[in-house]
Amino acid sequence: MSEQKTIVKEVKSPCISVCALNDDGLCIGCWRTVDEIAAWSSLDNEGKQDVVRLAQRRARESGSWL
Repeated sequence: MSEQKTIVKEVKSPCISVCALNDDGLCIGCWRTVDEIAAWSSLDNEGKQDVVRLAQRRARESGSWL
């Protein structure tokens, strides 16, 4: 039986190089918290997907979109 390899595509950072924090401590470019930005490189794909979902929700709730 042949062994199949699963190719896992890395989740891209939502950073759009508009890096400034609003009064709520969220980046106005990607809608992540400072802690989420700092942890990004150490997160696995599932963790990154969770952060992206949270950031998208924040953007929708603020009237902005990523």
